[in-house]
Amino acid sequence: MKVGIIGFGYWGTNLVRNFANLSGVTLKTVVDQRAERSKFLATLCQSAVFSTDPDDIINDPEIDAVVIATPVFTHFDLAFRSLNKGKHVLVEKPMASNMSEALTLIDLASTQKKVLMIDHTYLYTGAVQKMRTLIDAGHIGNIKYFDSTRINLGIFQPDVNVLWDLATHDISILNFLIKENPVSVQATGISHTNNGIENIAYLTINYGTGFMAHFNCSWSSPVKIRMMLIGGDKKMIVFNDLEPTEKVKVYDTGYNHKTDEDKKNILVDYRAGDIYIPKLDTREALSVMAADFRDAVINGNQPLASDHSGVKVLKILEASQQSIKNKGAEVEIEN
Repeated sequence: MKVGIIGFGYWGTNLVRNFANLSGVTLKTVVDQRAERSKFLATLCQSAVFSTDPDDIINDPEIDAVVIATPVFTHFDLAFRSLNKGKHVLVEKPMASNMSEALTLIDLASTQKKVLMIDHTYLYTGAVQKMRTLIDAGHIGNIKYFDSTRINLGIFQPDVNVLWDLATHDISILNFLIKENPVSVQATGISHTNNGIENIAYLTINYGTGFMAHFNCSWSSPVKIRMMLIGGDKKMIVFNDLEPTEKVKVYDTGYNHKTDEDKKNILVDYRAGDIYIPKLDTREALSVMAADFRDAVINGNQPLASDHSGVKVLKILEASQQSIKNKGAEVEIEN
């Protein structure tokens, strides 16, 4: 399987490193607009050819699959032309700038019988896989809430707001862990730059079952936080992605409401038990993701981060943008 990678920036560099070392894959060409990046490519993969023209990958009949790691506004054009040339596509998150583009790509991939996969790398982490196992096994109980904080100083993006940049990760995790469809979203945000793109935003996703999810995202924080809380009626999970080893902790902590005829009296039993730290798969998530893409192309396996998972994320992002424009108004989501 011969691969071409378009985009050799921060994330593209990680993709080059992983695909260059992936068995069953030959990294043939890497494209970036900055010609000076060719010298750096030689330090990672001497056999790969460098180019500044994406057409050198898209029009190459020897290349089977294209990996796209470019700004969001370029995703649709590059993915569409690659699929149209009969190539499999792995595209960086979010998969497109809007739902119309995403659905067009899905239809084209189906027509061409090609893999269209989204780089939701977090789904391949040992932490997220373990949380899915714990939830599916019933150890956490009925999930009541999901609370995510992803804040840091920068990097301000020129084409998408902070939710599209940061919340994309956590929305993909939420959709992977929780088997419910959202009914609406409410979002607020503020821009402190001249381009009007929100650098601080808060998003709430509502469900029809008493479950809710909340996201706090910022490019303007003096500290970096990557924290997720998942509360069930049996146990609670804390996922701290900045922890070097003990990223996931399961708390035997909770509360129970007592029945009281007088509704004014709120009687609650609190439980504070042990903390369990599960063992996690320590493989690099990006290498697992790259292998999943390879297997989907070669063997026809359904990838974990499928095109439809990308659409579910994009649907929430579009609704959140509409809510922000309407000053936090509730926006329904069609399922």
